[in-house]
Amino acid sequence: MSSMDDTPRRGSNDRQNEQRMAIALLVAGVFFMENLDATVIATSLPAMARDFGTAPAYLSVGVSAYLVALTVFIPISGWAADRFGARRIFGAAIVVFTLASLLCAASQGLWSFTAARALQGLGGSMMVPVGRLVVMRETPKEELVRAIAILTWPALVAPILGPPVGGWISTHWSWHWIFLLNLPLGVAAFVAALALIRNGPPQRQQFDLAGFALSALGFGLFMAGIEAVSRADVPHALSLGVLGAGIALLLLTVRHLRRATHPLFGLGPLAVRTFRTTAVGGSLFRIAISTAPFLLPLMFQIGFGYSAVQAGTLLLWLFAGNLAIKPGTTWIMHRFGFRNVLVGNGLLVAAGFVAVAQLAASTPHWLVCALLFVTGMTRSMQFTALNTIGFADVPPSQVRDANTLFSVLQQMNGGLGIAIGALALSVAERMRGTAAGLASAADFRLAFWLIAGLALLAVVDSVLLPADAGHRVLVGR
Repeated sequence: MSSMDDTPRRGSNDRQNEQRMAIALLVAGVFFMENLDATVIATSLPAMARDFGTAPAYLSVGVSAYLVALTVFIPISGWAADRFGARRIFGAAIVVFTLASLLCAASQGLWSFTAARALQGLGGSMMVPVGRLVVMRETPKEELVRAIAILTWPALVAPILGPPVGGWISTHWSWHWIFLLNLPLGVAAFVAALALIRNGPPQRQQFDLAGFALSALGFGLFMAGIEAVSRADVPHALSLGVLGAGIALLLLTVRHLRRATHPLFGLGPLAVRTFRTTAVGGSLFRIAISTAPFLLPLMFQIGFGYSAVQAGTLLLWLFAGNLAIKPGTTWIMHRFGFRNVLVGNGLLVAAGFVAVAQLAASTPHWLVCALLFVTGMTRSMQFTALNTIGFADVPPSQVRDANTLFSVLQQMNGGLGIAIGALALSVAERMRGTAAGLASAADFRLAFWLIAGLALLAVVDSVLLPADAGHRVLVGR
């Protein structure tokens, strides 16, 4: 009799697990679409500039508008999901992102394109954080490792695939298709969201207008400052002034959030040891790996004399490594535990940067491919472990705030990666006495040594974790 009673229960659990998996795949899909759009236009800027009748350098304002809008509006995503329902906000965000993609494709000039990109960033700022929030709330602790593994791959894959895909589309079709391809994907995602995601009971929490104003200005100026610091055509005094103003406003934001009765988002998750690790050491790691898609193509083309096609093809081996390790990440974390994985694999990540610093134009291509494949595996493993442990011990009442903080930090880490990569190369040039803009292979190698130091520093936070950190989400430990 008991076996007959258990059959419907098992069937119900299987259906719930399938639905949770479908939601995770849906969120990963829109996450990939949003991340790809942030990087895919990089190699298409010359073609777009010709159509707009402007210089390619000026189109960077469209890239910046997208990134700034993403960062500025992420903090209100959690409040909006609770106030109006996750399905409504997630579905509306997909609609905004998709329509903005159509406007990007229809743009006739620089400023209409920039406005469309800002609108696209607004859609993305709600789409991904709200989707991740739904996954966090729907997934039991014991299945969190698998869910986070699914959500992690877009952040690793999109920055690598974006430039070569954008270049191929611009060359063989036209740059408009970069955005038009989002239309069928957006429609499919919207239909899936309506079918899979449900609205929770609305919460009538007061909107923290002061918190939003301070965080919006702070994050906006901070991201604009990061973008300016990484560019040689912006005066250093101006870029540092904008960056400094952003940091000052962010400090005021922290002060306000600590004192407000109903803050836009709480800082409580930072008191959780495992979340603080992914926020501090994890940020250093994400910054370090975000330098690779920026520095590697430059080193291959400027330092080694490879063609753009050769450089892009080599980067695909990073992508292959990311995918190859994915089936094993869950088993590895269950088998060895978070601290052992974060420390041991973190050292491998740092060693990977050291190994890249040994490359030269004469290095056999098979060896370069093998090295990039292995470093892609270690990057993916570390990324997944950090993202998973960050939510392992966060209580349900703080999941929304943890998700908001994580989303903001992840977005800023990507921007900082480019700036730090450019800064490392600039420091290397000065240390070696190379004229600005004339970097040699030796300058790139020194820059990668500096990034290896940053990756090594990121491991310190993991070493300080207790041995059983995050054990609640690891089966059998």
